[in-house]
Amino acid sequence: MAIGALAFQQQQRRRRWISLCLLLFFFVHVDVARCFYLPGVAPQDFQLGDELKVKVNKLTSTKTQLPYSYYSLPYCPPEKIVDSAENLGEVLRGDRIENSPYVFKMREPQMCNVLCRVTLNAKTAKAFKEKIDDEYRVNMILDNLPLVVPIRRPDQENSIVYQHGFHVGLRGQYAGSKEEKHFIHNHLTFTVKIHKDPVTELSRIVGFEVRPFSIRHVHDGQWNEKTRLKTCDPHAKTLVTNSETPQEVEDKKEIIFTYDVNFEESDVKWASRWDTYLLMADDQIHWFSIVNSLMIVLFLSGMVAMIMLRTLYRDISKYNQLETQEEAQEETGWKLVHGDVFRPPSNPDLLCVYAGTGVQFFGMIVVTMMFAVLGFLSPSNRGGLMTAMLLLWVFMGLFAGYFAARLYKMFKGAEWKKIALKTAFLFPATVFAIFFVLNAVIWGQRSSGAVPFGTMFALVFLWFGISVPLVFVGSYVGFRKPAIEDPVKTNKIPRQIPEQAWYMNPAFSILIGGILPFGAVFIELFFILTSIWLQQFYYIFGFLFIVFLILIVTCAEITIVLCYFQLCSEDYLWWWRSYLTSGSSALYLFLYAAFYFFTKLEITKPVSGMLYFGYMLIASYAFFVLTGTIGFYACFWFTRLIYSSVKID
Repeated sequence: MAIGALAFQQQQRRRRWISLCLLLFFFVHVDVARCFYLPGVAPQDFQLGDELKVKVNKLTSTKTQLPYSYYSLPYCPPEKIVDSAENLGEVLRGDRIENSPYVFKMREPQMCNVLCRVTLNAKTAKAFKEKIDDEYRVNMILDNLPLVVPIRRPDQENSIVYQHGFHVGLRGQYAGSKEEKHFIHNHLTFTVKIHKDPVTELSRIVGFEVRPFSIRHVHDGQWNEKTRLKTCDPHAKTLVTNSETPQEVEDKKEIIFTYDVNFEESDVKWASRWDTYLLMADDQIHWFSIVNSLMIVLFLSGMVAMIMLRTLYRDISKYNQLETQEEAQEETGWKLVHGDVFRPPSNPDLLCVYAGTGVQFFGMIVVTMMFAVLGFLSPSNRGGLMTAMLLLWVFMGLFAGYFAARLYKMFKGAEWKKIALKTAFLFPATVFAIFFVLNAVIWGQRSSGAVPFGTMFALVFLWFGISVPLVFVGSYVGFRKPAIEDPVKTNKIPRQIPEQAWYMNPAFSILIGGILPFGAVFIELFFILTSIWLQQFYYIFGFLFIVFLILIVTCAEITIVLCYFQLCSEDYLWWWRSYLTSGSSALYLFLYAAFYFFTKLEITKPVSGMLYFGYMLIASYAFFVLTGTIGFYACFWFTRLIYSSVKID
């Protein structure tokens, strides 16, 4: 009986393990293939005739990168403009969500609704023309879904891509004229896609599309609220289906804004309604490029690891077999510098600060990536990703202070408050200074992307009120810990470093070391830059997490390899070089950003170019700190490991 019960328990335990493995496989498979999606808000059900309120968001342009409020142009305003509450991330992104005069009723189509009539003057006509020249788009929101324009791809049949928002207008010429004119999209045909429950008759919104038209509306007599349009009259079955008689933008021109609303039933369920927005146009190329990049990097990493293990095993075995004094005197290679390898570097305080800041970045990215992979930071939660990263950065200051103080104490430092202060201010102050200058430039352009005073105060409070105290707490705890002991003793007199071969020159080896980590991320970097600067959604966090893991492995291994070659050349100045070796990948990132700017973007204004390179400089600086820290700690672990594994006489 006991044997039978034991066998039954083992069988049950085996089944639970199999179930757990299958469950993990399912989640990983779903995440990599289509990103496991947890919607950030509860679905809202609508009955027949329920009011649907459309909200307007910022005007955006890929040519200027400067967002503007919707009502910065003389569009039809509601009776009272009300701002929606925005989170920190939304404000930093330049989102300005406001109410609008567009009001729909669930499953009740509307034709030729007149919104308002506007007569342009020289100033308003100029404002519209400037936005049309810069290809600005109008963004709207219905039930938390952004407005899209469906566009058929000419190269593929039955293939539709979705453009976020509709253009303010377009430029063109009248037939027989060479003079270019500006025309405004003043008629919108909305299509609200709904998923209806056949039992309860309740509907959920699963799509929000528009087709914009430019039409010069015509009416009889003086304008009043009851005036009927000749160009758009549902009673006469006259509907707007094209832009053959467009509405020109000029001083003293009359513009009448109208719209239609259609409701279309869809098989798409509410939980899958974001799939349309997250679908990438060149998904096959994306998948192939990512997999190809990962395979190459994994193959190179495997080769590096195999060479290192074989070489080190032979070296350590040889050194441990040395018994006589004569043999010991004939030693060559990395063991010769054992008395200097743990000598503190030049400017150790700065190294401690950067190492601590890198740990802060690493913690922030790992936790953010975990939440993103699980779907908690989906695009339906606008600004959620940026808000989460900011808050995590602030709270990870605890680890920054701890690791900086631990390293500082190992270097025989005594003033832990000084290192805590430097860690709390060096990197954030540099980034804040660049950000402040860029924000001043945006203010000068009167863009909604400028961070208001209240938000700036909130950022300063997060820095001084939470991050700085946490850094000091971490430093205090780290400094109270016992100092890290070196595996070998350091000589009092520094050893002279022999002349190095040209390929072991610090600048050359540092620049070579950054190529492989950059190679691990540059394919994914293209899609990330596209999502940021061409205003597309990025939601392939499963792949991004894999790329991040590959980046960690690559930074660690390339730094260890070059550090080993350096020590074999009897050069023991590895502290800063290990940080700069993998950190140099940030230089390639910035160069790639410059290449992307000149080949993929159509930015022509100097202010917009300044914004692009300013923000990419911040991103490259952060990437330098992250990759440098990964390489440094990998090399730190490696040197301690090999020098504690050999017999030192």
